[in-house]
Amino acid sequence: MLVTVDNAGMPNAIYATCVSKFSEDTLLVADNFFHKTRANILAGSLAALLFITKKDKAYQIKGHVEYVTEGPLFEDMQRWNPTRLPGHAVAAVRVEQVFAGAEQLA
Repeated sequence: MLVTVDNAGMPNAIYATCVSKFSEDTLLVADNFFHKTRANILAGSLAALLFITKKDKAYQIKGHVEYVTEGPLFEDMQRWNPTRLPGHAVAAVRVEQVFAGAEQLA
């Protein structure tokens, strides 16, 4: 799941099915059908990614997020995003905090 917040503080959570690690501190989420999420990112929202591993370990990653429509991050997303999906842009989440449950790992 990808969570952003609007200017009034209302959270918006979406299922993020097209996600990839770009680097040690950047995760990419393909914008295939963003609407509120796109507006929140463009308005300066922070982001949180919540996921569960195949071994049933839950993690949450928090950080600043940037909406990218060109350049290396966008081109990377175009390589792994399924061709049947539009891939309008990519949300680049900069990893600033990592949690496993309530325990902060980074």
